[in-house]
Amino acid sequence: MIFAKPLLDRCISCGYCLPACPTYAMTGEEASSPRGRISLMRALETGQLPEDDGTLAEQASFCLGCRACEPVCPAGVEYGNLLEQWRDHQWRGRRGPLRARLLMAAVARPWLLRVPGLVRRHARTAARASGPSLMLGCAERALFPRVSRAARKLAPELAAPPRQGCCGALHAHNGDSAAGARMAKELGEVLPGTIVTTSGGCATHLAAHLGRPRVRELSEFVVETDVLPAVPLLVDGRPARVALQDSCHLRNGLGVWRQPRELIRAVAEYVELPSAATCCGAAGTYSILRPRDSAKILAVKIAEIEAAGVDFVVAVNPGCLRQLRSGLRKRGSSVRAVHLAELLEIASK
Repeated sequence: MIFAKPLLDRCISCGYCLPACPTYAMTGEEASSPRGRISLMRALETGQLPEDDGTLAEQASFCLGCRACEPVCPAGVEYGNLLEQWRDHQWRGRRGPLRARLLMAAVARPWLLRVPGLVRRHARTAARASGPSLMLGCAERALFPRVSRAARKLAPELAAPPRQGCCGALHAHNGDSAAGARMAKELGEVLPGTIVTTSGGCATHLAAHLGRPRVRELSEFVVETDVLPAVPLLVDGRPARVALQDSCHLRNGLGVWRQPRELIRAVAEYVELPSAATCCGAAGTYSILRPRDSAKILAVKIAEIEAAGVDFVVAVNPGCLRQLRSGLRKRGSSVRAVHLAELLEIASK
């Protein structure tokens, strides 16, 4: 058995998911929709399609895994779980994309995560036996060390011990959900109490394995603890105009989307992008594994940001931040892409 039967049987093929799916919007092809992919999963499960079928291979890879289909599904299909089971089978062993396997091998070594992070000077404190802890993201430690430092300036009570490993989300989304679950539980043992993360994807993965009460994304934590200094952020003497790019997993998996907007409105003029709730094309490893498709999705997003006349666009996930910065830089845009923690830090100065 490849799929959990109750999960696979829940889809009633109603089609409500089609308008929500970015890849279906790109192609208009049924196979590129959640409903179509579930039909492919059923064909694989029953043996109607062989494992090496080209459409199976293409669609397992083409899916962003954004889970935008889940909130609109009247039957409550857990598509994210089905996708993980599909890739566990489709990408098992050495059948997975080489780049994904190399990344998973790298983040599975905590010492390898610590070295570039220490050089780049991410936030770090001594470990504590209790109290809330800040999860240090894998890529974020090296690429965006300012994010963890900004998070601790907002909430100094957060401990940030450097000897923490990956949460396992990368593994879960790329064909090794068993390792992903194990890594989440190991991180839960290293970080006692509430775990606060600056990555929407990591928050959703950790919540699935450690329980929702133990996990808070940064915007949730700030709103709940009321640690935000109400200082307006000005640009040329006027309130800054700020847009937001939602984290797909944070919004669609945990239902967190109001809190980042609330915090932005507390310090700036908030501008809602037409596609703020839809994927930017980063999607974990997607921008690395399928750069052309990722770029097509991003191009629409960057055009919207430019048309909105904003000063900043905020991300709540490091992959999204990397994606937005890359797209804005290539466009030669004056808009700054920042993490929510960075924006709030700038406003507090």
